[in-house]
Amino acid sequence: MLFSKKWMTGSTKEWDESLRTMQEWLDEADAVMIGAGAGLSAACGPEFAYSGERFERIFGDFAEKYGIADEYSGGFYPYGSQEEFWAWWSRAIWHERYLAPAGEAYRNLLRLVEGKDYFVLTTNVDHQFQKAGFAKERLFYTQGDYGLFQCSVPCHKKTYDNYEIVKLMVETQQDMRIPSELVPKCPVCGEPMSMNLRCDDTFVEDAGWHAAAERYGRWMREHEGQKILFLEIGVGGNTPSIIKFPFWREVQAHRSCRYIQLNKGEVLAPTAMRGRAILVDGDAGLALRELAGTAVAEQRGAR
Repeated sequence: MLFSKKWMTGSTKEWDESLRTMQEWLDEADAVMIGAGAGLSAACGPEFAYSGERFERIFGDFAEKYGIADEYSGGFYPYGSQEEFWAWWSRAIWHERYLAPAGEAYRNLLRLVEGKDYFVLTTNVDHQFQKAGFAKERLFYTQGDYGLFQCSVPCHKKTYDNYEIVKLMVETQQDMRIPSELVPKCPVCGEPMSMNLRCDDTFVEDAGWHAAAERYGRWMREHEGQKILFLEIGVGGNTPSIIKFPFWREVQAHRSCRYIQLNKGEVLAPTAMRGRAILVDGDAGLALRELAGTAVAEQRGAR
């Protein structure tokens, strides 16, 4: 289905009215499909920010030496050695994947869908959904996982848990370098390992990835024709073909479906979805907090 050239932009309702309607749609839905991007983690507050005080605290030495301004750009910096490369990445993985607690926005989102038939499609790689308590079998991490390494070639389609080696890299690095003996090498071909992140065509879709993709496809087939609420949070325009476009296609193709988009500074949807779509240009973390508070209050009142 082709999208209309006419678009809705900006918030479609006032804040309070949006929240009331969102709660009604959640209550009325047979199932909820969640699509989450980086904006959901950003909505968890400054302790999850890729720049500012947190970045300076974790990566201040790299910022001073290389002029790196934020964590995102630091991941693409052309470091002069594998020892420097892995000093950076081990810190990033350790703090994002292992050390960070479950963010409030994720915990509030879980409160909203607990007891409902939901599924999560996400481009995030920080493991926040599982930390918050979402069921693993209801998650599809399309772009990889900070907790996995793969062969950089890749010579085979397998990934490897990296907790122990990343922890050792963080503990032993000095002067922005890890010991040379800790540089990870592929156990099959001996080439350098890399993160299991979809940056180019070397990304490994392992058995776990394909199993999750099959669960996602099966969930969609089993709920065809039902009242599905597509809840998109923090998804920008970098990779619209993964979450945004599929959600739009489903909502336009099925009159029983509805769509909510929460994203600060960037909301957009085809006008063909008007009446079945709510766009909120604002703080997704605040919206989820207020919705979760309402849901908890209603549950207490029902008891």
